[in-house]
Amino acid sequence: MTDTTAAAAASAVSSPMVYADCVSKSFGSNEVLKSISLEVKRGEVMCLVGPSGSGKSTFLRCINHLEALSAGRLSVDGELVGYREANGRLYELHPKEASKQRRDIGMVFQRFNLFPHMTALENVMEAPIRVKGQRRSDVEKRARELLARVGLAERADYYPAHLSGGQQQRVAIARALAMDPKLMLFDEPTSALDPELVGEVLDVMKELAKSGMTMIVVTHEMGFAREVADTLVFMDGGVVVESGNPREVLTNPQHNRTKAFLSKVL
Repeated sequence: MTDTTAAAAASAVSSPMVYADCVSKSFGSNEVLKSISLEVKRGEVMCLVGPSGSGKSTFLRCINHLEALSAGRLSVDGELVGYREANGRLYELHPKEASKQRRDIGMVFQRFNLFPHMTALENVMEAPIRVKGQRRSDVEKRARELLARVGLAERADYYPAHLSGGQQQRVAIARALAMDPKLMLFDEPTSALDPELVGEVLDVMKELAKSGMTMIVVTHEMGFAREVADTLVFMDGGVVVESGNPREVLTNPQHNRTKAFLSKVL
């Protein structure tokens, strides 16, 4: 390896996985995100908390270009998301190009969005075969490994209708992991679950965090944020009000708005 190559590799490792610079998003006259600037390091778990309508989910959707930015820029692994830069200006990518970028970013939604006519195994196998063109035998082996990883090896041949909500969400996580993402986004993954099923999904997410996966999690589960997150970000009204070490933010918030919010959820 040449000195130049080694320096480039070292720079890539030290650069943030996600870099948001003055990101804004408006829907008509409604400004949902107001100049958000954040960095997420490689292997870091960041939890976004805040009241409904604060812009948390919209920010997640901007990271994988499910929503186009109104202003600012976002990069994942050093590459602009959804845009290319030429002569100092940003130009939105063609949808096919944006879709290629999205392959490297896994996303798990509130609703599981599994294909109802496919078994758990088939749901996990679908994208690597259809999108990446990988061999079915290789994909099936990997899919079974992932279902085992989320505790569902014995449910591989079950259809979504015969799985609990927690099991369906764990299949959704396995499906996202099947694309070997460099970043995982979770948009309130337990909010649609019955209380007794929340723990089984959080356990899978904890294991994923321990494995070194870079994760951004929109959540109301403060216990999870305290235990697993490296950084806690409190958003309200489309801005970052406060961020820092989860234990410090939760036990000693510095802003009155943060204090008011936490007094209602802790």
